[in-house]
Amino acid sequence: MKRLLFSIQIFLLFAALSFGQSNLQIANIGDLTLTSGKQLENCIVGYQTFGKLNEAKSNVIIFPTWFGGTSESIASLVVKHHFLDTTKYYVIAIDALGDGISSSPSNYQNEFPQITIRDMVNAEYKMLTEVLDIHHIFAAVGGSMGSMQVLEWAVAYPDFIDKIIAYVASPKMSSYDLLWMNAQLNIIETLQKCNTSEREIRKLSDMMLTLLSRTPNYINEKVKTENLSEYLASFDKEPSKIFTLDDYVVQLKAMMKHDISANYDSSMANAAKAIKAKLFIIVSKTDMLVNPTEALNLAELTNAKVLILNNNCGHLAVSCELEKCSKEISDFLDN
Repeated sequence: MKRLLFSIQIFLLFAALSFGQSNLQIANIGDLTLTSGKQLENCIVGYQTFGKLNEAKSNVIIFPTWFGGTSESIASLVVKHHFLDTTKYYVIAIDALGDGISSSPSNYQNEFPQITIRDMVNAEYKMLTEVLDIHHIFAAVGGSMGSMQVLEWAVAYPDFIDKIIAYVASPKMSSYDLLWMNAQLNIIETLQKCNTSEREIRKLSDMMLTLLSRTPNYINEKVKTENLSEYLASFDKEPSKIFTLDDYVVQLKAMMKHDISANYDSSMANAAKAIKAKLFIIVSKTDMLVNPTEALNLAELTNAKVLILNNNCGHLAVSCELEKCSKEISDFLDN
């Protein structure tokens, strides 16, 4: 088993380097007991670091990945776009379970058990405390599914983090979110039963995700009708060999079960009382992928700092106002 694990780690490192992840590191955190009671054997967690850890280990910021993202995606945001100040903070971008780098259906020897957002967080906690010997961090930043993780951190380990920034965030899925998620999951499962190729399934799922992640005005502005056939053709491509369809489904199902109030009698008010970290919640008024209602409710319950973006970029609103959001996050971290 140890030889197998080593082989998997070498494969992942090679694959990651092939895709430009020269800073990728793989932590073996041993067996992870999931919230379901099942075991994720020889669990591995990928991560990248940016900046310098100070002597007191008091400048650590974790940045878990969004749905389908990897730490390399975060590397581009941090290094290229200076989303966080790495001259001041030690940023650890963490690959969430199921992203194809950390333990996932695509790289796991046995049948991969269904995971939750809490399982992702528990794996990250084990990696930080047992591998990196970090037992308290200054801040956590996360967007989309990453926001779900950092908000789960707030209730799972309330004394571990001082400040949390959650953007295009949600502490639980709204009925609207669950409608599109169930629709997409049903489409995927139905097509699989019909032996549809992964390429065709991913093409349709990517089209649906794009439809929901942007606004009609954004699509109309960026895609001219005379160029529509070319635009549609761009969705027909070889599926990722790292983040496979099985990985996609396991993360989708994890998000569908996401609810930070689950261990507090399903009361968001009770969950809010357990949160000790200072919160900064950023939402998009035009978000059709992650409805902002639940995030704004949590913000009110916790007296959190709030930034509401109102542009035509939908779920990707932060990317359209990157400089503004980066400055607001910097101010929150500094004060």
